[in-house]
Amino acid sequence: MPHQLFISFVRLPLLLRTFLIAISLIAFFGIIVHFLEPESFPTIFDGIWWAIITASTVGYGDYVPHSVIGKIAGILLLITSAGFLSSFFIVLATTAASRQNDHLEGKIKFKGEGHFIIVGWNERSREVIYSLINEQKTASIALIDDTLKKNPLPYSNVHYIQGRPNLDEVLMRASIQTADKVIITADPTKDELQADMHTILTLLAVKGLNPHVETIVEILTNEQIANASRAGADEIIQTNMLSSFVMLQSLASQDMVTSFLDLLYQLTEKKLVYLEAGKDQLEEGFTDVSVQLLQEGKILLGVKRGGATILNPPQPFSIEKHDQLIIIK
Repeated sequence: MPHQLFISFVRLPLLLRTFLIAISLIAFFGIIVHFLEPESFPTIFDGIWWAIITASTVGYGDYVPHSVIGKIAGILLLITSAGFLSSFFIVLATTAASRQNDHLEGKIKFKGEGHFIIVGWNERSREVIYSLINEQKTASIALIDDTLKKNPLPYSNVHYIQGRPNLDEVLMRASIQTADKVIITADPTKDELQADMHTILTLLAVKGLNPHVETIVEILTNEQIANASRAGADEIIQTNMLSSFVMLQSLASQDMVTSFLDLLYQLTEKKLVYLEAGKDQLEEGFTDVSVQLLQEGKILLGVKRGGATILNPPQPFSIEKHDQLIIIK
C-alpha cells in the first residue's frame, strides 16, 4: 500500500508534487514550533503563519522562537522548506511560460463551440479572418495550418492549431464536433490538382468527424468540383473561374471589369444578403415582391431555392416556402 501511494505521488505533475512537499513541511514545522514554544506561538495557526513567513524569507518578525530548540526548528525549516517553496514558484513560472509558448505554437486544444474553423493560412484566409473579426467582435476562430511556427495573429480571438488538417487528432484539437462552419482554402504551396486533392481529403476528414457541420471549400480545377460535392461540400468556391472571367472581360472592356470589381467590393461590405421569404411574400409573384422591396431601398436579384440559385427568373415566377431572397441593400 505505501509503495502504491509513492508510485501515485511520483506520477503527479512536478508543480503539484513540489507544492505538496512545501506545504507539508511548512505545516509540519508550524505544528512542531507550537508545541515547542506554546508561549511564543499560542495556536497552531500562529505556528503555520510563522513557518510560511520564514520559508518565504519575508520575515515579518511578529512571531519569533526564543528557545534553542525553537531556533533549531527554524534553521531546519529554512534548509528544507525554503528550497521547496522557491522551487514551487520557479516551476509555476516555467509552467506558465511553457503554456503560453504552447498556445502560440498551436499545441493547445481549442475549447469552445459555435466557432469558425479556417484551414490554411494565405491571403484569402487572412482576409476572411479580418472580416470576421471586424464584423463579429465576439466570433471565435480556430486556424489550422501545418506551415506556421506560431500564431500569426496572437493578440486576436484566433486560436491557432498546428498540424495537418486531414488528421483526426488535429481536427479534434480544433473542436470540430462543436464547430459552426469550416472554410477550407486551397494550399498555395501545391500545384492545382494536388491542392484540390488535399482539400477533398481534408473535407472527408471533417465530414467524417462532424457530418452536420457546414463546409465551404475552395476548388481550383473544374474536374474536382464533382468530387468535392460528393465528399459533402456545402458550398464550392471556384477562384480560378472568377479570375478567368475577370481576365477575359478585361480583354473586351476595361470599364466593364472596373465596374464588376467595384460591385464585388461593395458586396464585401455586407450589402448582399440572403433573407428567408416572409409569410406575406409566399405565393406572390417575383415582380410584386421586387417592387415591394424596392420601396424599402432593397433590390431583389433572385432566389435561392434548395441547391439552385435563380437570378432574374423568367416570369411568371412565384415565391415558395423556404425560398431565400437574394437582396442588395
